[in-house]
Amino acid sequence: MSSYKEYKEKTLKNPKVKAEYDALQPEYDIIQAMIDARNSQHITQKELAEKTGITQADISRIENGTRNPSLAMVKRIAEGLGMQLRLEFIPSTTK
Repeated sequence: MSSYKEYKEKTLKNPKVKAEYDALQPEYDIIQAMIDARNSQHITQKELAEKTGITQADISRIENGTRNPSLAMVKRIAEGLGMQLRLEFIPSTTK
């Protein structure tokens, strides 16, 4: 069985899939940052839910990409992780 990384690499070779993935990249970046921060602290979704007041089901939905959190919710998650939320605008590589 191949790893997710290998599957993703193979799938993104399809130009249509790559275009859609690139369009959603900011959302994926937020999800991955949240998962990485939670995992680095060795806390479960349930523990994060208790710290933030956001249900575990909603945290799960955010992490699996089926819930689009508000900026306020992302800020609550960051605070629950003992972190500050920082957003930045960077120059686009496309014109």
